[in-house]
Amino acid sequence: MKPIRIAALVVVGAAVVIFAGVGRPDPAGGASAPTGGITVSGTGSVQTTPDQAQFSLGVTAEGPTARSALAANSERMRRVLAALFAAGVTKKDVQTQDVSVSKAYPDESRYSAHNSVSITVRELAKAGSILDAATKAGANDVYGPTLTRSDQDELQAKALTAAVDNARAKARVLAEAAGVRLGSVTAIAESGSEPVPVYEAALAKRAPSVPIEPGEQQTQAVVRVTFAIG
Repeated sequence: MKPIRIAALVVVGAAVVIFAGVGRPDPAGGASAPTGGITVSGTGSVQTTPDQAQFSLGVTAEGPTARSALAANSERMRRVLAALFAAGVTKKDVQTQDVSVSKAYPDESRYSAHNSVSITVRELAKAGSILDAATKAGANDVYGPTLTRSDQDELQAKALTAAVDNARAKARVLAEAAGVRLGSVTAIAESGSEPVPVYEAALAKRAPSVPIEPGEQQTQAVVRVTFAIG
């Protein structure tokens, strides 16, 4: 009879384990705390007027040999550089882009040499006179401008702040609609963004007087933010 009694005790013990939680109240009045969060994208922008410009200036010269073409090209580029420095461009704002020598076209018995530099004009009002000086000195390839701001880092910081504010405003609307409380930020990431020109000036080669219109430019930022909810 002892084995039967032991089996009966095991059955009773299992029943106690199964029904141990019956009648016990749920935490927080029966409602479980919300989990997860709200993830939104925010955008921000700052609109400004460009205050500096970048140009590419090139010199092309021909000669009966590669050496003579390169020598003529180098002499012309030296005159262009001297004119740029005399017009107020500093050496730190001039950088050689490329130097090349190749057969001339269509007369392949001659050689053509090319040399180009990029320049940054930090006073936009002087851009026209600087280009005039460069072309008079021998620059026969002119490309640009690329209009930018000298304080781009500060503008980007302002755009990021505006983007986070925009994301928070969106999250508040969603939280209110869902009937939850908006908590603190749990994750944030920045998406790539670049200054967007609202208007870009056009430039004709060797213009006698070069007008440069700065127009306006927007610095944009995009962020993705996750907020806790409660």
